[in-house]
Amino acid sequence: MKKISILAAALVLSLSSVFAQTWNWDKAHSQLNFGITHLSISEIDGTFSTVTATLTSSREDLSDAVIELTADVNSLNTGNEQRNAHLKSPDFFDAAKYGSLVFKSTSFKKISGKNYQLTGDLTFHGVTKSVVLDVVFNGTVVNPQSKKTVGGFKVTGTIKRSDFGLGGQFPAAMLSDEVKLNANAEFVKD
Repeated sequence: MKKISILAAALVLSLSSVFAQTWNWDKAHSQLNFGITHLSISEIDGTFSTVTATLTSSREDLSDAVIELTADVNSLNTGNEQRNAHLKSPDFFDAAKYGSLVFKSTSFKKISGKNYQLTGDLTFHGVTKSVVLDVVFNGTVVNPQSKKTVGGFKVTGTIKRSDFGLGGQFPAAMLSDEVKLNANAEFVKD
């Protein structure tokens, strides 16, 4: 009986991997953005222009999704070259030493309707921390041009720069400790 249970479990695991779907970040229709408050009165926004990400799932509602994302820190852009250079310097991201921002999910849990909770390990500036993000899964559609299935997601959350050792010499009155994360993403099903 024990052998049958082990065989059944192995069959279920192998079938789930056979039916797994892989989705890729659509670079033309996706953005990974951040925002930080400056002098307690205004928000400065930025984006990472070079991002790759995959989503793998065996369920139609993607509730078992595994998401991996990598952003090139050197692609950081706030619309101001002087500020970009400062953010890439050792005062903040130290892009020469830590060139990538990496996220690997540990859980993608359906909360209700289109709302999900994404938990994972975020690594940058040599530090890895678990973060929790809110996700709205806007569903899927077949792109009339490519004929491929596309899924739309809005991801939001907040992290603390102090948790990652970023800009420690700048007090919260100058730059907020909280950094807002915001991604609008389309993933294309392979």
